[in-house]
Amino acid sequence: MVRVLIAEDMHMLRKALVALLEFEPDIEVVAEFSNGADILPQARQLRPDVAILDIDLPGVDGLTAAAELHTAVPECRTMMLTSLGRPGNLRRALAAHAAGFLLKDSSPATLCDAIRAVARGERVIDPQLALAALDDGPQPLTPRELEVLRMASEGEEATRIAARLFLSVGTVRNYLTSAVTKLNARNRVDAIRIAREAGWL
Repeated sequence: MVRVLIAEDMHMLRKALVALLEFEPDIEVVAEFSNGADILPQARQLRPDVAILDIDLPGVDGLTAAAELHTAVPECRTMMLTSLGRPGNLRRALAAHAAGFLLKDSSPATLCDAIRAVARGERVIDPQLALAALDDGPQPLTPRELEVLRMASEGEEATRIAARLFLSVGTVRNYLTSAVTKLNARNRVDAIRIAREAGWL
C-alpha cells in the first residue's frame, strides 16, 4: 500500500484528488491539507511514502517543503503537481530533490502510475516539460547582474544595493539595464518575473 500525503490549496482540486486516489486499491491518502506549513509536521508524524505537493502553497511553498522533507523525512519522496509548467520550476523542483513533476492537467491514470513509480524509487517528469527544459537556452546573465537583479527582486533600492555591494549607484543601474536588455524585458519588474519563471532567482 502506497501511503500518500496531499498538499493543495484549491479545495475542489484537493478533494477531487483524494476521491480519485480512493478508487485505487493500492493507494491510501493519509493526510490532506491546504497550507504548506502543515507538510513537515504531518509527514514526520505519519511517515507517508509519497507527498504530492502544489508548488504555490500558502505558509510554506511546495519547493521549500520538498527540500525540507528530503532532509527530515528522507523515506518520503515528493511529487510536484502544478499548473505552472515552466522549465525553471522543473529545475527548482529537481534542486529540491523532488522525484516527480507532473502538470495538473495530466490524466488520472498518469497520476496514479506516477505515484506508484515515485514510491518505487523512480523519477517521473512530464515529458513535454522535460523537453522544454532541454531546449531552454542557457542563463544569459553574469553572476553580478544576477546578484543585483536578485537584490532588486527583494525590494532593495539602487542606493542600498550599491552600498551592500560596494559599487556606485550608476554601476548598479547599468547592471539592471543590462539584465533588462539581455532578458528582452520591458522593465526591471518584467526582468525579475522572467528570471523567476526561468528558475534563475
